[in-house]
Amino acid sequence: MKPFTAAYLALLLVGFSLASASSRQRCEFPMIVNFGDSNSDTGGLSATFFYVPLPYGETYFHRPAGRFSDGRVLLDFMAEGLGLPYLSAYLDSLGTNFSHGINFATASSTIRPQNLSLAIGGFSPYSLDIQLSQFVQFKLRSQLIAKQGGVFKDLMPEQKHFSQALYTIDIGANDVSQGFLQNLTEVEIKAIIRDGFGMLASSIKSLYNGGGRFFWVHNTLPFGCLPYMLVAMPPTADQTDSVGCSIPLNKIAGYFNSELKRTVVQLREELPLAVLRYVDIYSAKYKLISQAAKYGFEHPLNACCGYGGGKYNFNTSIRCGIPVVVNGTLITVKSCEDPSTRITFDGIHFTDAANKWLFDHIKTGAYSDPPLSLGEACCKHA
Repeated sequence: MKPFTAAYLALLLVGFSLASASSRQRCEFPMIVNFGDSNSDTGGLSATFFYVPLPYGETYFHRPAGRFSDGRVLLDFMAEGLGLPYLSAYLDSLGTNFSHGINFATASSTIRPQNLSLAIGGFSPYSLDIQLSQFVQFKLRSQLIAKQGGVFKDLMPEQKHFSQALYTIDIGANDVSQGFLQNLTEVEIKAIIRDGFGMLASSIKSLYNGGGRFFWVHNTLPFGCLPYMLVAMPPTADQTDSVGCSIPLNKIAGYFNSELKRTVVQLREELPLAVLRYVDIYSAKYKLISQAAKYGFEHPLNACCGYGGGKYNFNTSIRCGIPVVVNGTLITVKSCEDPSTRITFDGIHFTDAANKWLFDHIKTGAYSDPPLSLGEACCKHA
């Protein structure tokens, strides 16, 4: 018998790879259950505290839609990618349909509970523990409502869908930015991050113990590239990278992400039946910002809907869509001429076009660990 040649071995490896790929069937998720902040809020904060006005929603929905973007947020594109309708916010009582999923995210939410009101502290009272409590109530009450039949049944998920759902988690950015804005030291912010991930791990374990098996976890974004943070904490010349982003702020984001990945790896060991996907949103967003022109975008560090022009076109006191008196004149800040060419809409959140670019790149699995696509999010291994 002749020994294997290198070419023959290569063919064998390709064959095994193709067989493995073909054996992974596309996952059919009947619903999405989301926990998060403004990056995935589809109307929770708007329904609860204040109306999010135009120009938010103008590009895609052509009206305010509770989202902090000119159109869709990343979660909307994920729902589209899985063949599901957009998720209704749990806190929105009008026109809601939870048969295909539910969204507990609210803008300004944190992992760690807040001890100040939204008006005083600027952060949502709906921290992750509250969102989890809401989910527990929803899981029970939705089935009681469904038993009434008719339209009540049609608007609620089936009991079996809770164990078949994709649980998406995108939260923690506000815990870090809160530390920045309170002038905490790097050591103090890192302690907050570690404490937060203890709570995050407990939340995922609770969902797992309740039957949840499939988890899609986003890391945090490059804070140092947001106009909001660049204005609030302007870096010195030697603290900026070649793109113009703040190195110190992005360094903390990097620490957040390394701790989150460590937490996910640990959870995989503790929850043997769970499928946990860690998604590197940071790298994808930084790639877009640092190579904006290559992908058809311009002014990557400027807000589209902002005030003041200049380097970032952002003013903390004069925000997108909010009427304000400036030099004795009432003005309302509007969006730029073509939001589809911009990355940041209001100095904090991405535009519809940038969110679509982001989804197109993460859905393939290129930024996931393990590197499996969104459609394979129920598969353990590549």
